[in-house]
Amino acid sequence: MSKRAVLEVIALDAEDAVAAQAGGADRLELVTDMAADGLTPSRGTFAAIRSAVDISLRVMLRLTDGFSAGDERDLDALLRRTRELRDEGADEFVLGFLDEAGGADMTAVEALVDALDGCRWTFHRAIDRAADRDAVRKQLADLPGLDTYLTAGSADGVDDGLPTLLAEAARRGEPGYEPQLLIGGGLRLDHLPRLRAAGVDAFHIGGAARPDGWSAPVSAAAVAQWRAALDG
Repeated sequence: MSKRAVLEVIALDAEDAVAAQAGGADRLELVTDMAADGLTPSRGTFAAIRSAVDISLRVMLRLTDGFSAGDERDLDALLRRTRELRDEGADEFVLGFLDEAGGADMTAVEALVDALDGCRWTFHRAIDRAADRDAVRKQLADLPGLDTYLTAGSADGVDDGLPTLLAEAARRGEPGYEPQLLIGGGLRLDHLPRLRAAGVDAFHIGGAARPDGWSAPVSAAAVAQWRAALDG
C-alpha cells in the first residue's frame, strides 16, 4: 500500500484554512495577492491562520510579482519580514529566486535560508522558469532545509510539463533529486493516475479548491474531492 499522498492547498485567510483542513488538506501554502501569483502574507494573517488550524503551514517569501529577488534593499525588506514571521512561530516556508541568466539566485536564496535557521522549505515554481532545471537542482542541493520542489514541469502547466515530471520522478534519490516533488500549476484530477503510478506523492492546488474563483473562499467539498481521488 503506497503511503498517503500529501495534499497542499493555497490559503489566503483563516476561513480558507479551516475549509481546507475540513476537506482533508495536509498542509497549507499561505500567500496574499494571487493577482501577483502569491506574495508574503502579513504577520497578523499568519497568526490568525495558525490559531485556526493545526496542520502544517508553509509561508510564501516573496514581496513582488515574478522570480527576481530585486535589489539589496528589496532583499533586506524580505529578510525583515521573514524574521517577523519566524518570531510569530512560522517554521515552514516557500521561496525561489532566479538570476538574470536563469540560474538560482544564490545570494538571495542563501540569505533567506540563513534567516530560516534550519526550517524546512519548498523551492517553488521558479524552477519551471529556469534555464536549466537540473543545474538549479545541483546549485541548491546542499542547502539546509530544502525538502520539496513545487513544479508543474513547465512554465505552461502540468499538461505541458508531464513528461518532465515523470522523468524527474524516476530520478528521485539521485543527487539534487532527493527533495519531494510537489506537483502544482494547472493540475487536474485526470493527471493524478499517471503521476501516482510514477511514485509522485505530493500535490498542490489553488484554483481547483475554489470552484467559484479566487474571489470566493476555499471549498471544503472541492478539497474533499481531491482527498478522495488521492486516497482512492
